[in-house]
Amino acid sequence: MGTITRSFANNLTTSGLLKPTAFNNSSFNSVTSVPDGSVESGALNFITSTTASSSASIEFTSNFDSTYKEYIFWFKNMHPGTDQAEFQFQVSTDGGSTYGVNTVATFFQAYNRRGDGANTFTYNETWDNDNTTSFNSLSVNSNVDSYSACSGFLHFFDPSNTTHVKHYYARTNDDAQTTGDPLSQNCNNTGYINTTSAINAIKFQYSSGNIDDGQIIMFGVS
Repeated sequence: MGTITRSFANNLTTSGLLKPTAFNNSSFNSVTSVPDGSVESGALNFITSTTASSSASIEFTSNFDSTYKEYIFWFKNMHPGTDQAEFQFQVSTDGGSTYGVNTVATFFQAYNRRGDGANTFTYNETWDNDNTTSFNSLSVNSNVDSYSACSGFLHFFDPSNTTHVKHYYARTNDDAQTTGDPLSQNCNNTGYINTTSAINAIKFQYSSGNIDDGQIIMFGVS
């Protein structure tokens, strides 16, 4: 009995759910359905991707719905059309007809210059959001040089929920440019969209100029 008990326990997560490895073709032979939440999930499901080419913005106005409780946007080598622009996002409750939903967000960054002339880790209230409809900064002071780019991700939770506000967190790294040597910069933006209305579209842009190049990939987490 002890061996059987240990074997069964090894197929449980710490929260008491059965692990995916607990199931095989034989064990599912007579099962017609599995209740939601009874099996641990976490699959990353590709939805769509868009590649910029001197684009004013990149928008996702479909597939941002109740299908998944979490969506992830990956940014690959985003390159601005103008120097020291901010990479930003905002959301919509009307399918992308308008953007600008109140957001409460924090922003902190860490950077180090190539020549080690300056480095810091700090909260930066310049780019946080105090419940305004402004675009939310994902990265700042992006370098326009052709070799530079910004990459990272945005996790967005339960956009179709009509009871709670909508939480998100984002992280990017880029070769930024201020005065002096260029710097490696890590930016973190976390917050919530302050509405109980369903969010059904999202827009990415630079604060000035076009998105010269780069790809954004959209996933759903099941």
